[in-house]
Amino acid sequence: MKKMLLIINGPAYGADETFNAVRLAVALSKRDDTQTRVFLMGDAVTCAVAGQKTPDGYYTLDRMLKGLIRHGGQVACCGTCLDARGLTEDHLIDGAPRSTMEQLAAWTVEADTVLTF
Repeated sequence: MKKMLLIINGPAYGADETFNAVRLAVALSKRDDTQTRVFLMGDAVTCAVAGQKTPDGYYTLDRMLKGLIRHGGQVACCGTCLDARGLTEDHLIDGAPRSTMEQLAAWTVEADTVLTF
């Protein structure tokens, strides 16, 4: 099984790179031959904020991440980045916990492929 790590830094909305990174992560999580992990850093931690409200027909990243988690993917949020934005674990979807640089370092070493967005 190939271990994939996607590190996402961009804002939840307004950056196609973030949307496309989450789309790729979801697609990877549906494959039987990959283990998918996503580490959200910087403004990307807002992707995991629960209860996002967007215009009708517009994607919501929290729901997309929930789908990734349902398919066995893992999501973690940089704790320092959450603090800098006044966010706590209470703001986050289930399955996207507060995490650390040590966790990111471990996931990076374990990964066969690391993609950054």
